[in-house]
Amino acid sequence: MGKLQGVADTLYIPLTARIQVSKRFPDFFYDEAALSLEKDLPDDSIEKNSGEYFYMASVCRYHVVDAIVKEFTERHDACNVVNLGAGLETSYFRLKPETAVFYEMDLPEVIRTRREVLGEQEKDILIEGDLFDLAWSTGIDRSLPTILTVSGVFQYFREEKICGLISELKDAFPQAELVFDAMSEKAITYANRYVRKTGNKNAEMYFYVDDPLAFGEKNGIRLIAQKAFFKDARSRLKKRLALFTRIAMKVVDEGSRKGYILHYSLH
Repeated sequence: MGKLQGVADTLYIPLTARIQVSKRFPDFFYDEAALSLEKDLPDDSIEKNSGEYFYMASVCRYHVVDAIVKEFTERHDACNVVNLGAGLETSYFRLKPETAVFYEMDLPEVIRTRREVLGEQEKDILIEGDLFDLAWSTGIDRSLPTILTVSGVFQYFREEKICGLISELKDAFPQAELVFDAMSEKAITYANRYVRKTGNKNAEMYFYVDDPLAFGEKNGIRLIAQKAFFKDARSRLKKRLALFTRIAMKVVDEGSRKGYILHYSLH
């Protein structure tokens, strides 16, 4: 039995997506570290119950954030990349940074699993903690330029909680940028309706951003960029993707049920 037996779905669902897309479209997204963990997945139930769009929706988020992080690390001689709610995210291995130290922060039980299956590298440091208790940040050199990434996490909390965290991050990190994924209110409503249909009563999503510029102004942070989830994938993969996948991607990028990656300067 693989080492990931008993790990929560929230860890191995995105891992499965990265594995499957790396196999199908390695010229678009290739994650060698994720592929190395395929043998450790507890079963193939996620693969049996998921489709192409599901995988792409997860992987395109990483694809866009990777590009932002890569540009940030190339801009600085020394810097930090802090992945909040990191799970089994493998961006350190994909990006192979030369100037950055990566920090992977998550709950203690998640970090224990991560340490067992991925290990800890000299420049990929594991931190146990609670996202909303900035005690996790005390071991980080906060005087360095820092990019904080949050993927697939904020949606499950109320807006006031997210705004409170942003205020604390502004105080803690004097040279920081923040990158996270968000959906519009219509997209969140649709997603919650879908999740309820599956019988899952414990995955309600609350946080949404309809106007990224206004959200930044409200929190005293500056919007650097708003990036569509699927623009690059739609351009590069085109008809290699199934028709349903292409339609669903277009709806998210251009319709009323929007999803995007938001990139802010905290100062």
